[in-house]
Amino acid sequence: MKLAIKNLLLITSLFTLLVAPVYADEHPAQKLVTDTSKEILARLEKEESVVRAESDRLYQIVEEMVLPHFDFKAMSSWVLGKYWRKATDEQKQRFAKEFQMLLVRTYSNALLEAIGKQITYLPLKSNKADAEEVTIRTEVEQKGGFPIPIDYKMHQKNGEWKVYDVVIDNISLVANYRTTFAKQIKDEGLDKLIEDIAERNSQRKPS
Repeated sequence: MKLAIKNLLLITSLFTLLVAPVYADEHPAQKLVTDTSKEILARLEKEESVVRAESDRLYQIVEEMVLPHFDFKAMSSWVLGKYWRKATDEQKQRFAKEFQMLLVRTYSNALLEAIGKQITYLPLKSNKADAEEVTIRTEVEQKGGFPIPIDYKMHQKNGEWKVYDVVIDNISLVANYRTTFAKQIKDEGLDKLIEDIAERNSQRKPS
């Protein structure tokens, strides 16, 4: 779980601060990431003193501007894997709610540390021009080290592009959480996992 949280903190910083050139034939998925990044940066700069003092305001900004672009239903089902198929409707709803909140809280903490990071935006990666799944590639510069590659996997859902996974240095966020959650479910059950995530959510506040 700690590794997954650490990775997600980095992911969020990158998603919110992508710096990309605008092309006339820019892919809709690229444009979505670019436009969202610019909007969030502008909002943060305008309300930085407020969001640092009031966690609820920061959470609200994340919920409004970032989360709509993630396919949480797909992420929740893929993260739980076979356990999603075995779960009751009530368990699915509880898990999806807490998993989304986990990402909100993590994003919120990361946003406070994200300002000023420099990101290189790489060409779109897809199998064909009309592909329904694409990968938005970026690299984050590190002082005294090689840049870290970050890939955003996106697909079309109801005519909109949504992020369904993020890969950091060839490590999938979904696969990472899936491994961590699967072990706990096997040892303690799905209800205990949901309770633990809910407890973490209640304690997670911006630093």
